[in-house]
Amino acid sequence: MRPPGFDEEVVGKAYDARLMARLWGVTRPHGRMVLLSALLFPAVTALELLQPYLIKLAIDDHILAGDWRGLGRMAAVFLAVLIALYGLRATQTYLMHLTGQRVMHDLRQALFGHLQRLDAAFFDRNPVGRLMTRVLNDVEAINEMFASGLVAVIGDVLTLTGVVVVMLGMNWRLALVTFALVPVLVLGAGYFRLKARESYRTVRNRLARLNAFLQESLQGMAVVQLFAREGEEAEAFAGLNAELRRAQFRSTVFEASLYAGVEAIGSAAVALLLWYGGGEVVAGMLTFGGLVAFLEYTNRFFLPIRDLGAKYAVMQSAMVASERIFGLLDTEPAIREGRRGAARGGAGSTVPTIEFRNVWFGYAPHRVLSSGGGDRGEEEGGGGKESGDDWVLRDCSFTVARGEQVALVGPTGEGKSTIARLLMRSYDVSRGQVLVDGVDVREWELRALRRHIGLVPQEAFLFTGTVDANVRLGADGSLRADEVQRALVLASAERLVRSLPRGLGEEVSERGVNLSQGQRQLLAIARALLYNPAVLLLDEATSSVDAESEAQIRTGLARLLQGRTSLIIAHRLSTIQKADRILVLHQGRVRESGRHAELLRAGGIYARLYELQFGSGRR
Repeated sequence: MRPPGFDEEVVGKAYDARLMARLWGVTRPHGRMVLLSALLFPAVTALELLQPYLIKLAIDDHILAGDWRGLGRMAAVFLAVLIALYGLRATQTYLMHLTGQRVMHDLRQALFGHLQRLDAAFFDRNPVGRLMTRVLNDVEAINEMFASGLVAVIGDVLTLTGVVVVMLGMNWRLALVTFALVPVLVLGAGYFRLKARESYRTVRNRLARLNAFLQESLQGMAVVQLFAREGEEAEAFAGLNAELRRAQFRSTVFEASLYAGVEAIGSAAVALLLWYGGGEVVAGMLTFGGLVAFLEYTNRFFLPIRDLGAKYAVMQSAMVASERIFGLLDTEPAIREGRRGAARGGAGSTVPTIEFRNVWFGYAPHRVLSSGGGDRGEEEGGGGKESGDDWVLRDCSFTVARGEQVALVGPTGEGKSTIARLLMRSYDVSRGQVLVDGVDVREWELRALRRHIGLVPQEAFLFTGTVDANVRLGADGSLRADEVQRALVLASAERLVRSLPRGLGEEVSERGVNLSQGQRQLLAIARALLYNPAVLLLDEATSSVDAESEAQIRTGLARLLQGRTSLIIAHRLSTIQKADRILVLHQGRVRESGRHAELLRAGGIYARLYELQFGSGRR
């Protein structure tokens, strides 16, 4: 089943001056190249319009007069014009391609930087494949606008204007014959433009859906193969692929119809021109060279219109892509930076390092009432009542003293990992406060907060690159090799690195799939040691490994936890029996608190969880 919001909403208009203004804002840093390219347009247009007139002179003044020497000079002039024209066109094309590439570079940089600032809830709602479509395909459409659309449209407008002026100046009656079919052409082009507009949007939508599906399927290929769902996935892919093909075919039909229609109208105009112009030549009202020049100008008049379908496709695609790109850039992060630097408690401070104060939180949207401390919001439509099913934490309160090691336990779905996410500000509370060193996390600068608190997650994520680069992730770039080696020893990962063919230089595959879960976790512990946070969160760090790996990881964790304030989330109760304090979560609240032996003697929730794991005989 695909995630909610998998289909994209169609927004905006076919052409939006506001979007073009924003695109110009992105292009402005490269305005010199755009200006230089624009200055070439008049010269290119003049040389383009000069060619038919040179043909007229060659026929009337030299060919019909038998002046072969003069014809040679005219041919030399014509060749010079062609060389100059192609040189200017090559320069112009280079400048606009270069501009498009630089704008594309800037947009991708802006999009990626913006995506890094967005909150976790945004990525919950938007498939990765769709976001990749924004950063890759949609930005490429903007580049195409500069390379093939915008330049061509501006050049065509100048050429058409020049052709009309020259033809009216040469013979206004013959020009009107040529233009007689223009109203039919305008009506036809307008009709196909309206029909094609939605098809271009549909193509972008179908492409985003296909990318999202493909990304998800490839990431989950091991699960697909495990459950023998290759046929079902192939069928689903075929359906989405067929939808994209049909949308692209529909768009192609409109483009081809427009091209064929313009071609037919242009041919009819040439036929009219030959009929009427031939009579003018016979009557001596028009020279033969003038008729040939008119035919050339007529071809130059209909040629850009004939290519209108392709140019419109490029421009429309760029408009739709711009809607998507700027829509993403306009998405405001739900998590905002604090307005002031956060105060840090000293070593002798009695202020709790971590404090949850009457925290309410649910992943479903809730209304936030104020930005200050205390009550921050309430359940939408429910007045903050406890009865809402979508609350994960309900009036949750606890503290962790400086240097204390506290464990969080409870049944699945009780909000243990949610507490870690709220501490890191991946999400903000709906109501209440989360404080670190006595300061509301909403007042911390995000970078400072996440530098202050380190997290070793259940699934250690490794990036493509070397083992050394993954271990150094987030640490100071001036780290010496002996410091890295010491971290590996403390994390019990030294033997692992020695077993790799290239040691620290060993290449890590995507998501670290060439290493086992336990090996990835050991490297994550070494990474956390180098990161050296003041507060450490361990989220089920040993839940998915074998007994031998768990023993190594526990040794590494013991060294990592020394001297740090730590919050340990665990399902395996054997891993947290030596914690200074154990908090038991149930129905979104801390229901029990104490040391291992105390909670067993109390015979409450913790004791029942312990019995379920180890049996009633082990106390």
